[in-house]
Amino acid sequence: MIELQAIHKSYQVNGVAITALTDVNLHIASGEIFGIIGHSGAGKSTLIRMINFLERPTQGKVIVEGVDLDSLDDEGLRQFRQGVGMIFQHFNLLGSKTVSANVAFPLEIAGKSDKQSIDKRVDELLDLVGLKRHKNKYPRQLSGGEKQRVGIARALANHPRVLLCDEATSALDPQTTRSILQLLREINERLGLTIVLITHEMDVIRTVCDRVAVIDSSRIVESGPVSQVFLHPQHETTKRFVQEAEHFPAEDVSLTLDHAAQKTIRRLTFLEDTVHQPVLSRTAREFGVDFSILGGRIEQIKSMTCGQLTIALEGDQARVHDALAHLASLGVTVEEVTL
Repeated sequence: MIELQAIHKSYQVNGVAITALTDVNLHIASGEIFGIIGHSGAGKSTLIRMINFLERPTQGKVIVEGVDLDSLDDEGLRQFRQGVGMIFQHFNLLGSKTVSANVAFPLEIAGKSDKQSIDKRVDELLDLVGLKRHKNKYPRQLSGGEKQRVGIARALANHPRVLLCDEATSALDPQTTRSILQLLREINERLGLTIVLITHEMDVIRTVCDRVAVIDSSRIVESGPVSQVFLHPQHETTKRFVQEAEHFPAEDVSLTLDHAAQKTIRRLTFLEDTVHQPVLSRTAREFGVDFSILGGRIEQIKSMTCGQLTIALEGDQARVHDALAHLASLGVTVEEVTL
């Protein structure tokens, strides 16, 4: 659906070249929810604006549905952008217009003049986002979550094929964030939309995305399925995001592991059925080894249940080795932990 090939982007500031993106390559499949996570200044906002060509690359190609966007003239770009919706961190609603008028605005800009068909489309969208009863209110009369729902309805007005979300939940409280993410999942499933979202929160990625790219200092440093990246992070930046999502400071992890330095330390990953089975205690009894739990969590990654435990094992080393091999045979991923 979307392909970014060897993207470089730099700006000239007072005669000095400032690099925003370096050698970015991404492939985003049709119908998936793709997340881009990075800290402030990493380049993620520039990256998402490449997809609708509001930012043009200094080098490289942006290809959407097989079309090189650089080959389009102004009229071609205008038509292309009608197929790309965008929602923003601070909503960007028109304060002087009602909810229904805000949603109708993109239709009017696109040249549609049939008031009956516009009203019908607005009612459909407000029903989709759960705001039909608020259609005659003004943005100042709405909560933050309701404003974002209006923003989502507005972004969907012209039947887009792609929806871009620029930090769409950063201004919302945790409960409202969950409801907005659930709405995005429902829209993705019901309409088959390709959704690309940027965020600095791993909880957002874990809740709603199929795949993720981690951006750091203008480069993509890691990418893949969310379950793989979240459960087995490779790059230091990704590991920090995961630790932040666990709400478990890195220094506490190191201190816990130091106390168990003379034992065999392993991280165990349980997926789906193994999460709910007593495989660890049964294995410990069967092989005559003892273990202590140093840390752990059970998570929901989109619709998949998973769990991770960091354990310290004691006992005869041959028995410990056999016990770990047995866990692996049951579908548990066993990894060494670096102290």
